Amino acid sequence: MTAMLEIEDLSCNFVLGSPFVARLRGREPDTVRAVDHVSLRVERGSAVGIVGESGCGKSTLAKAVVGLVEPTGGTIHLDGVSLAGRRDQRLRRRIQMVFQDPGSSLNPKLTIGETIGEMIRVHRLRSGAAVEERVGELLNLVELPARLARQRPDALSGGQRQRAAIARALALEPELLIADEAVAALDVSVQAAVLNLLNDLRRRLDLTMLFISHDLGVVRQVSDRVVVLYLGRVVEDQPTGDLFGSPKHPYTRALLATAPRLGSSKRPGDHALVGEIPSALSRRTGCSFRTRCDSAIDRCSVEQPELSGAGDSPSRVACHVAERTTDRLRLRPRRRWQSRHMGATDRGRKSDPAHRPCGQ
Repeated sequence: MTAMLEIEDLSCNFVLGSPFVARLRGREPDTVRAVDHVSLRVERGSAVGIVGESGCGKSTLAKAVVGLVEPTGGTIHLDGVSLAGRRDQRLRRRIQMVFQDPGSSLNPKLTIGETIGEMIRVHRLRSGAAVEERVGELLNLVELPARLARQRPDALSGGQRQRAAIARALALEPELLIADEAVAALDVSVQAAVLNLLNDLRRRLDLTMLFISHDLGVVRQVSDRVVVLYLGRVVEDQPTGDLFGSPKHPYTRALLATAPRLGSSKRPGDHALVGEIPSALSRRTGCSFRTRCDSAIDRCSVEQPELSGAGDSPSRVACHVAERTTDRLRLRPRRRWQSRHMGATDRGRKSDPAHRPCGQ
């Protein structure tokens, strides 16, 4: 597959307070590095999940791609066309976004039909009676009855409002759909229905999708690849099956360990991360995760790990410890290494389900 969306070295910084006042006081203004030198490729027709804790930069990255936030540095290209500066209508139509809270993103004073129809008229995709006909088609596409076109958002349930928001995004016939926590505010049963709808729409309309969530189970259901963010930086990028089966970064393993599982005996807090979370305002040296990592080495405090992979592998990780482990395993076949160096106690742990690696 060819890369449809290419993000290179993207940064989004936000200055707090007045830079002029800060310079009068003889210091640099406080700056939040929401997105910190992120590089990402999204192939046409694929679905890429972006996960991480709240405040890691997921939504800011999405808003930069759709054009709601102006990047501080780096580039974004869509099929080789730069998205820097003011975008024309054609480029804006190609990327659309579904927001987390449909109650806030839908105009409460307009009916659902008026909201969707406004998009079609402004972009001159239909006119006259054809607009209402297209609204009916879109509502049917997201499995809503046509009669809801005459209702305002407050008359709809949460799941119906989110389906209407999806219909509005599809009204412009986009090629790239960004779903920013699109099911986070919904009940579990409604979440499943909306996720199935998104999967179905992706196949029927040949959509490329960026799916942003803090819920690993949700991301696993809809994504071909998963990108893990921590404090604005990509720390791991793997195909979905590989990431859940063999996570390489300590932060990814911690996220998977805290995810609830049916039949698990673990209690809340059993796998909670310890240590201090670095401030988003501080100038960070070395690995940002080292203060919470139980595998950190001296190199982690002085050198920022770069996102890299082994050869032609689609997996990439930014971790000095993972690099060392990969190098050792590359020198010797895995089974021989295990047979020579794994003691009887370790072999017993390997066969014990309680000691299986995260995600298995």
